[in-house]
Amino acid sequence: MTGVSVALTIAGSDSGGGAGIQADLKTFQELGVFGTSALTAVTAQNTLGVHGVWPLGPEAVRAQMDAVFADFEVAAVKTGMLFSGEIIGEVAAGLAAAGNPVLVVDPVMIAKGGAHLLQEESVEAMREKILPMATVLTPNIPEAEVLSGMTIRSPEDMEEAGRRLIEMGTKSVVVKGGHLEEEERACDLFMDGRGERIWISAERIQTKDTHGTGCTFSAALTAFLAAGEPLEKAAVGAKRFIHAAISDGLGLGAGHGPTNHWAYHRSGGSLRGEVLVDS
Repeated sequence: MTGVSVALTIAGSDSGGGAGIQADLKTFQELGVFGTSALTAVTAQNTLGVHGVWPLGPEAVRAQMDAVFADFEVAAVKTGMLFSGEIIGEVAAGLAAAGNPVLVVDPVMIAKGGAHLLQEESVEAMREKILPMATVLTPNIPEAEVLSGMTIRSPEDMEEAGRRLIEMGTKSVVVKGGHLEEEERACDLFMDGRGERIWISAERIQTKDTHGTGCTFSAALTAFLAAGEPLEKAAVGAKRFIHAAISDGLGLGAGHGPTNHWAYHRSGGSLRGEVLVDS
């Protein structure tokens, strides 16, 4: 053993570099975790939107996973864009063959510009095959609505959606509340099957540089788990990481620009006072 923690991301590529595999690997690197990857799809995208999606064959996705698991001691896995039911099936089988590692599931469905990154007929495959394997599920409000089958308009709705998602099999969930724009702070809800519940909040930042926030948050959570942090502490750390990344925007592109993946490292993780935790 070298003492280096290894994480695996199973996700799509973002040619603009702000989301997907690229965001995940940048985040892993910033948090001192060695990143490996299994590519599920190639996208042509930039800050203005997704201009094309080309999924890989399910067997190619599985072969990448098998190659990584055969040669690395993977401490945590993250899934992002899975695109199709066939890919979801192979990913689930590959994770089972690897002994069901610690798994962060970011249920990527729709890009910020509106492009569908998960086929509608694949949502049920996500519910049935991936959610029960998840150590933690990290949906935003629209994704939580689709998976839970309910409308979310308030923090109380977030709690009910979290309960429903745990009943579907995920061991824990972070329902991200950034889409509840009437709230003064961006509040995320962590819940687990033991009844543990904490709210993690940060000042809402008015910026257009929010491309890849979901990918980056879940990648940071994966990195903290890979490094051995307990789940609740990892969720708080991920909130601090993404808050720093949003707060220190790069101003790139003409649309929704990428977050700043090195902001947390540059601040030395000193933005602790910006994030509040309330049980």
